[in-house]
Amino acid sequence: MVVRPAIGLAAAVGVWWGLVTAFDVPTFFLPAPPDVVDALRRQGPYLLRETWATLGHTLGGFGLATAAGLAAAGMLSASTWLRETVLPVLVALQAVPKVALAPLLIIWLGFGTESKVALVGLLCFFPIVVATLAGLRATPAELVELARSLSGSRLRTFRSVRLPYAAPQIFTGLKVAVSLALIGAVVAQITTPNAGLGAVIVRSGQSADTPLAFAAIGLLAAVGIGLYYSLTGLERLFLPWARATAA
Repeated sequence: MVVRPAIGLAAAVGVWWGLVTAFDVPTFFLPAPPDVVDALRRQGPYLLRETWATLGHTLGGFGLATAAGLAAAGMLSASTWLRETVLPVLVALQAVPKVALAPLLIIWLGFGTESKVALVGLLCFFPIVVATLAGLRATPAELVELARSLSGSRLRTFRSVRLPYAAPQIFTGLKVAVSLALIGAVVAQITTPNAGLGAVIVRSGQSADTPLAFAAIGLLAAVGIGLYYSLTGLERLFLPWARATAA
């Protein structure tokens, strides 16, 4: 599982290094891998601090979107009237580019953490709602009827039947959302470059320190991979039956 991606990554780095060396590309235009490693070594503490800031913005917005998205999907699945009324509004709001909302969020919430977390949450909310709602509505009617025939209350049926059945779909939505969360955090940090790896990229671009920018991009990729596979690990831990069924 690890060997093949490692081979692919090593091949990509090798091609990158070979092209830079063969065509003698200037470092400020495209740095070679050793230049990026040197930037990581030189600016290690600084990059680590900004990585933690990016991770905080990402997880803060993702956590809020997860809580709000699960609650909203639960309410929408329970009421046909509410679903038909609210869902078109959510779709219309999703069609609005979230980057366009960044200046407004700065006006409303300021230049600090709040506006960044809010942008991340807005990007993550819709995928979680849609995936959770699809999973809840896909629960077989016979299972729901069986639970009710055993005197299961509406809440207990939701908790014991509908939610476990929807769990694989929920994790699918969470994995999509966590990738968008990192994108939202970087966009917010580029808009207000006062913290995070997005700010590092902006500052290094202004000073033509391309190796530092590539080091920040590499760290962003590592954070994204780590978050995605952390959710995959949680899915396998809590839903082993779903993996066996899919196989």
